[in-house]
Amino acid sequence: MATKHKKKKTLPDASNNRVVASNRKARHDYEILETYEAGIVLQGSEVKSLRLGKVQLRDSYGKVEQHELFIHNVHISPYEYGVGFGAHNPERPKKLLLHKGEIERLRGKVEQDHLTLVPLSIYFKGGKAKMELALARGRKTYDKRHELAKRDAEMEMRKLSKQYGMQIS
Repeated sequence: MATKHKKKKTLPDASNNRVVASNRKARHDYEILETYEAGIVLQGSEVKSLRLGKVQLRDSYGKVEQHELFIHNVHISPYEYGVGFGAHNPERPKKLLLHKGEIERLRGKVEQDHLTLVPLSIYFKGGKAKMELALARGRKTYDKRHELAKRDAEMEMRKLSKQYGMQIS
């Protein structure tokens, strides 16, 4: 008599995350204060396009509307085989999934402290599309220059320390 063995389910881990798109300009233009992971409500053809990496995060932002969080200006190109009924609008606002308390907290910070919700990346985690969203403050031009100069100085120090075999902490 043969017995059936059930396979143990493995939980998705951090190494299973596959980044589809990232907004590298956001870290330059904004000072990142906090980050959040949110699920994204997508249509079927949007998921297929996302898996192919046909997404653009440039100039996108988050907005709280009637106790729900939406992301605007995220362009997900139409899936080339999804025509007619299966096609989607590439510019439609996408709903983000967070707990109600987190959404209210974000809304309060955005309204009171004049902060912005900026998407940093979109990735798949355990087969589900997720977005890394940041609560950020916009940088002025002189802040950006100061940040670049600071980064260059740190790189120069690292180069010199390697050259002379010194340890810098």
